[in-house]
Amino acid sequence: MIFERPQGEMNVASLVERKTRFAVLFRNNDRSSTQFINKLMGVMEPLPQPARRSITFDRGLEFREWRKLKPEIGTEAWFCDPQAPWPKGSVENLNKRARRYLPRDAPVAALSNRDMKSICDRLNNTPRKCLGWRPPT
Repeated sequence: MIFERPQGEMNVASLVERKTRFAVLFRNNDRSSTQFINKLMGVMEPLPQPARRSITFDRGLEFREWRKLKPEIGTEAWFCDPQAPWPKGSVENLNKRARRYLPRDAPVAALSNRDMKSICDRLNNTPRKCLGWRPPT
């Protein structure tokens, strides 16, 4: 999720598990950073192995070290075709839901890890029609 200019290159990365719709959001301070994949692995590693078998990325520069995922945490990486977000429909839906709490002009730099966890908890405790009105948690 990209934010307005005062944030610079700062953004929020969103992950969603395909079957349960369980969401994880984390702040990324620099889209060009080589540290992004390390942060991503840190977020994904506590998840059970079936929930992290594969991940689909768009074509951003922050994913350039994707080859680390398979040997380090056992996650296969896939990429969407350019200008084709539909393979990541669940993520696009999550981003729309998360924008309620993180509008484009939100001060991302001021958000703590506790704030991000609170937003994830709200999203993960909201019942979903596609889950038979059960929450992702």
